[in-house]
Amino acid sequence: MPNGGTVAELGEFGLIRAVTENRRQPATTLLGPGDDAAVVAAADGRVVASTDVLVQGVHFRLDWSTPEQVGRKAVAVNLADVAAMGAVPTSVLVGLACPSATPAEVVKGLADGMWAEASGAGAGLVGGDMVQADQLVLSITALGDLRGRPPVTRSGARPGDIVAVCGRLGWAAAGLAVLHRGFRSPVTVANAQRYPEPDYAAGPKAAEAGATAMIDISDGLLADLGHIAELSEVGIDIRTGQLEVHRRLVEVGTALGADPLRWVLTGGEDHALAATFPPFVELPEGWRRIGAVTMPDSGVTVDGEPYHEESGWEHWR
Repeated sequence: MPNGGTVAELGEFGLIRAVTENRRQPATTLLGPGDDAAVVAAADGRVVASTDVLVQGVHFRLDWSTPEQVGRKAVAVNLADVAAMGAVPTSVLVGLACPSATPAEVVKGLADGMWAEASGAGAGLVGGDMVQADQLVLSITALGDLRGRPPVTRSGARPGDIVAVCGRLGWAAAGLAVLHRGFRSPVTVANAQRYPEPDYAAGPKAAEAGATAMIDISDGLLADLGHIAELSEVGIDIRTGQLEVHRRLVEVGTALGADPLRWVLTGGEDHALAATFPPFVELPEGWRRIGAVTMPDSGVTVDGEPYHEESGWEHWR
């Protein structure tokens, strides 16, 4: 891609060539970008599909994040949903809308981040669309392969099951608090808000181990476990003594006058996975127990008591 210039100067088709040429695809991509549609292998006979929309100023800010980090985040939040179904990521489709004055290097950076995140998960970026708009918007569709297993839904939890998580909790919320205060450090905490780092293999491993329900933690631990509780018609109790509150979160909370445990319980955008398992199951590597499934109609509780603060993010609230 030529240095400098805007997307209008490069043109739609020049921009498409610039972000797709000389990119490697996995074996599941039978036909990649360049035709009317992609062709992706679906050996299982079923395809897991998920879509997310990321809007500048709502989900990301380019004064906080580099374009590469935004591209990584856009793909990661979708692939985490695929993993939460117990599926292996295979493909990503991208819709990009942006103003004509957008620097072409910004789009190149977004594409670099998307390709890097997708390929790191073993998936291909197989196609999409680009259009002119008043602001920068990314729409990502991710596909996955169940490899012969049934999908792990939100509705399978049963009383007596173990509740477990895999991945960091509270880091993205702490990073958001840091960035909102105008700080850029600790870098590890700020970066947790800029882009998540889901363990994509953890979902299929949980499915193989017999997980009864699973969800991607995008809106907050309590809020997302609430979806499992509602659809499974059970209660869930979280034990704070079993939660990991990293010392770095404690340090940031102390500096900002915030409660790090609240970040862990209600902070979104870490895209860790939460799942329920039968009590006799040995948890897969990387998963840790944080609570138990209780009797129906008891909701989501913390140490046996209702949690009276807001439990997580909800659009339009």
